Amino acid sequence: MTTAPGIAVASALLTTPSAVAAEGPDAGVAWHYGDPLREQRRLAAGEAAVDLSNRGVLTVTGTDRLSWLHSMTTQALTGTPAGEARETLVLSPHGHVEHDLHLVDDGATTWITVEPGTAGVLHDWLDRMRFMLRVEVADVTADWAVVGAAPALAARLRVSDAPPIWVDPWPALGPGTASYAAAPEEDHPGRERSFAEVLVPRAGLAEVLADVPLAGSWASEALRVAAWRPRLGLETDHRTIPHEVDWLRTAVHLEKGCYRGQETVARVHNLGRPPRRLVFLHLDGSEHTLPAHGDPVLLGERQVGFVTTAARHHELGPIALALVKRSAPADAPLLAAGVAAAQEVVVAP
Repeated sequence: MTTAPGIAVASALLTTPSAVAAEGPDAGVAWHYGDPLREQRRLAAGEAAVDLSNRGVLTVTGTDRLSWLHSMTTQALTGTPAGEARETLVLSPHGHVEHDLHLVDDGATTWITVEPGTAGVLHDWLDRMRFMLRVEVADVTADWAVVGAAPALAARLRVSDAPPIWVDPWPALGPGTASYAAAPEEDHPGRERSFAEVLVPRAGLAEVLADVPLAGSWASEALRVAAWRPRLGLETDHRTIPHEVDWLRTAVHLEKGCYRGQETVARVHNLGRPPRRLVFLHLDGSEHTLPAHGDPVLLGERQVGFVTTAARHHELGPIALALVKRSAPADAPLLAAGVAAAQEVVVAP
């Protein structure tokens, strides 16, 4: 099962004046609309919305939908109240992260959004796993577009008969889970980021956002990085287990029944530490370019990891997330693609 992001649907908002198209995992939407730092400030203040319409959208209907998803993924989903947001992961048999599902149920249908380009693969896998259960899976990406915003603005953008908004649970610790963060919970920078996804009819995307200030993926990614929030396909590779990026806190229930990959999750949690750890990097601001995803992170002349996401933040300047070996000293200065970087520990070594 692949998790490589790709272009799902090109957004109608790319025709907006000043829109600059994003590349890579965010291709299909705008990178910015001419003033990315101002867009960041407005997005952080809850005044702007970000086009996430390249994300995939799936629905699951049928009486058994929640118990069925519960049995295959990392989160406790049985009995999920209508309108309550959940995050859950699909793991490989060896416990490696394959899909990240943003999920909300409306009482009759479970709505799921996923990374760009992954909806078809996830749909096909789920469809094969139905067996005799009373569930139906549909890919409705062509009908619904995802918009990101602060929860209050997302609620105002929601049209009648649309699904409930998905309010990002990060970084709140859910029941039956654990934190791998080094920082005290009250100091976690993710507490400063309030974010939600609202589904709007794709045909009416431009109309719904006609009077709303827009922010591009540059803005939303910078705020995500500053919040230490992992993203599938960027903070993950084919070997990533949830512990390495502190994903247990919002996406994994440690006390639920058996699911694919659970043995690895339980063994690492109970008997050891993950082999790698996510770090936050303050980058040397004198450089004009940012490291790219996958660029090496060096300790002296030795590679100890790779850059996952780099961004320019409106207050913090150039920043990045990186995945490094657990053995890398937490207080050592690093080089990210040749750029001097000071560590801030995310996952404790």
